[in-house]
Amino acid sequence: MANGSMTPPVATLGAPRAPRAGGPLGWARTHLFSTPGDTVITLLTLAILLYIVPKALDWLLFSAVWGRQPVAACDAVRGEGACWAVVWEKFRFMMFGVYPFDQQWRPALAIVVLCGLLVVSAFKAFWRPLLAAIWIAGVAVTFWLMGGGLGLAPVRTEQWGGLPVTLILAIFGIGFAFPLGILLALGRRSSLPIIRSLSVVYIEVVRGVPLITVLFMASVMFALLLPEGMRIEQLLRAQVAIILFVAAYLAEAVRGGLQAVPKGQYEAAEALGLPYWKMMGLIILPQALKISIPPIVNSFISLFKDTSLVVIIGLYDFAYAVKKSVETDFSWKKYFIEAFLFSILVYWIFCYAMSKYSQWLEKDLARGTHR
Repeated sequence: MANGSMTPPVATLGAPRAPRAGGPLGWARTHLFSTPGDTVITLLTLAILLYIVPKALDWLLFSAVWGRQPVAACDAVRGEGACWAVVWEKFRFMMFGVYPFDQQWRPALAIVVLCGLLVVSAFKAFWRPLLAAIWIAGVAVTFWLMGGGLGLAPVRTEQWGGLPVTLILAIFGIGFAFPLGILLALGRRSSLPIIRSLSVVYIEVVRGVPLITVLFMASVMFALLLPEGMRIEQLLRAQVAIILFVAAYLAEAVRGGLQAVPKGQYEAAEALGLPYWKMMGLIILPQALKISIPPIVNSFISLFKDTSLVVIIGLYDFAYAVKKSVETDFSWKKYFIEAFLFSILVYWIFCYAMSKYSQWLEKDLARGTHR
């Protein structure tokens, strides 16, 4: 106090702060019961969950029929518990479709090889030229197992089905659409009017039509454009259609990343005298792709789910194989819900893995930036 005047107390740097509520109770008070409206919503949600979750768990797990059981065992508890015996009974058809029964160990190994390639590629320690050789070997083994030859009985692609077809369409769709999408994104930002215009037309036209239309066009037009006597397998037609379709969406995701890179990065690269492709490959694209990870992975997830649309051109993908496995057997047909729940679980596992990996990769790359 100076000259009788009142001065407000000044907080010092080391002054103790008011304690904050911590622990589960503090978190709940802050996030769930902070206002009367939040309290009502929280209590209503808890009441609904307490009513639904026990019933769902009882139907899904506790009263369900597990393992190899006859359909009569499921009929005895129908309405009270799920019949997971249908998955056990129809598992091989769901996973491999109409692939020859006595040769189904081959697509099973192909699934292991493809999933192994994905796992290996997820580790940064393998991000070197050796990874390309691993992929070449893995792809060769996959098609050798699926198609036959060199000691294995040949199997036409019309007999391929189930999860291997879904993985092949998704993995190779991503693998080839990604570089094409980058080229389209660069083309759309090109200073050459012809390249820019062609890229814009391609991207806008493809993004303006549904995938079903592209699949139909690929199935019909390829046959018309090829020379007489030449034939392309239906699986390859679907693969090309998926690549061309997804590339347009990836191009827009990458273009967003390119626009988000600060202009100073472009100017600095030009000041160093780097040619265009070195500038893009060494400076601009690494930053743009890191920024674009969320929309790129979103396109990957959409592609994995959209592979189920190839059924319209007669391919036995995983979703269609699950549907046909119960649809063609009258005794198990009434348990189609359990079969579809199994397919949902498989799709969810792959999509969730992609989502979590993208989140980890995004954080890891950001951490490397700030070191």
